[in-house]
Amino acid sequence: MTATSPHPTTPVIPGTPAGHARWTHAAAWAPPIVGLGLGMWGITGPSAWTDEIVTMDVARRSGSQLVQLLGHADAVHGLHYVLMYLVGQAAGVSEFTMRLPSAVAVAVAAAGLSWLGRLLGGPRLGLYAGLLLAVLPTASRYAQEARSFAFVMAVAVLATGALVKALSGNARWQAGYAVLIALLGWFNVMGLLLVAAHGVTVALLRPCRRVVMRLLLAQAAGIAAVVPLLVLGFSQRSAVGEAPPVTAGTPYGYFTWLLTPGQDTLPGALKLLLTLTALAAVALLIARRHKAPPLVLAVGVPWLAAPLLLLLAVSLGQPLFAYRYLLFCLPALALLLSVAGTVVPLSQQLLLGLLLAVPIAVSHLAVRQQDSRSWDTTAVITTLQSRAAPGDGVLFSGGRCGLIASAYPEVFAQLPDLGTDETAAERGTLDNRPAHRALLHGRLARAPRVWHITCWHLSSGARQAGARRTASQEQALTRAGLSPAYHHSARGLDITLYQRRPPTGRPPVDPSTDPGTASHDAQGSRTPPSAPVRRERGRSA
Repeated sequence: MTATSPHPTTPVIPGTPAGHARWTHAAAWAPPIVGLGLGMWGITGPSAWTDEIVTMDVARRSGSQLVQLLGHADAVHGLHYVLMYLVGQAAGVSEFTMRLPSAVAVAVAAAGLSWLGRLLGGPRLGLYAGLLLAVLPTASRYAQEARSFAFVMAVAVLATGALVKALSGNARWQAGYAVLIALLGWFNVMGLLLVAAHGVTVALLRPCRRVVMRLLLAQAAGIAAVVPLLVLGFSQRSAVGEAPPVTAGTPYGYFTWLLTPGQDTLPGALKLLLTLTALAAVALLIARRHKAPPLVLAVGVPWLAAPLLLLLAVSLGQPLFAYRYLLFCLPALALLLSVAGTVVPLSQQLLLGLLLAVPIAVSHLAVRQQDSRSWDTTAVITTLQSRAAPGDGVLFSGGRCGLIASAYPEVFAQLPDLGTDETAAERGTLDNRPAHRALLHGRLARAPRVWHITCWHLSSGARQAGARRTASQEQALTRAGLSPAYHHSARGLDITLYQRRPPTGRPPVDPSTDPGTASHDAQGSRTPPSAPVRRERGRSA
């Protein structure tokens, strides 16, 4: 009896020799353990920024308020919001509880990439790819982010693995692939860009027509399940923030962002070293591509490039481009760099590893700093905890800035928001309704002290609107007889204490530094009662 050979164009997935099975099973645990460990390391260190503040606010709402919100705005993040709402109900809402699911998602992505690497090139490739994804700083950055992007990355890895298995003609994997495509879109519609990459992979591998038709049906079913969300999201597009225009340098910026996130996580020399080392690995892979498993290149290259090219093309007409939308391409880079490590001699593997290790280690430290995000909310919270007094009020300027109060209710419970007429939760939106001028003036006239918190955004439009709002509120504070007595600038935020000018003409006194209250600042120093406006500064945005 002769064995039936597979279709000549059906890809053959390499197997694992029996002698290596025990080692393979043990090594498979390393990537998720490392990924989770790095994700948990310093998980509450970085300050929550704009989008995370939104997540924390939404997680504190009631079920009916959450449903009301998704009917008005941000439905494209609805699945993540529901998950965070459930986490909040079970474990409470804090930076730790809101970020922990993302750390778990990165661990799942690392485990999934290890599995995918074994499918495509054997155990060593699987181990290298999973570990590299786990240690890349960008993976840790989004493991400590209370948003959906780590989930999208994990599902993208699993969907790609399901595609590879489905290429062998397994109908159950094809059904699972359809489910994962739907889940990908429900976590973030930008994740559907992966379908284009999978289409290129199928075209390169040229499986039999029956397999192609089943995969097309699976993709169509997965996308069809997301259509209601796409329609609702399109109707809410006015709520989407402004994106910067794409430039000729955007593709290079995308490549460096995958290696290390942010613009200031590495000194220029180390960022250049990291980028050049990665490019050298890519060059080695190109030079030795005949030694690389063909399945890896057919899967990894489209995965890394096709979503980028599509999003760039769309963004030329409608600015939508943001690097974080393409986080699900990070595993493709880890996979390709790992292939480069398997096709070169051991000495070159060690050299590449050493050159990558130093900048990666420095970047890991940088992304865990308190002010490593666009808002240093912790600086504001710390200031209020140490300096706010009974009877104080608070005033917010800048888009979504007022949500800080609902994200940290334990801090703002005794600090009434003087500038809000109706909260975002009560309105079923993400923006508070500001108090009208007469109401604001009456509240300010009765307040002995007011903390004015200004939030700055990266987009020029939001910054201009925030500046106008800030100027208007500063005028209202001055007209109400309040003057600045203390100021602190942090990354993306300013906080200023306004207090009533005494009728005698004496300088205003900050009660938190008055000898009668014996309150000290974070460094233990005391401000003289007659001091003028006190200014402190953190890192600027």
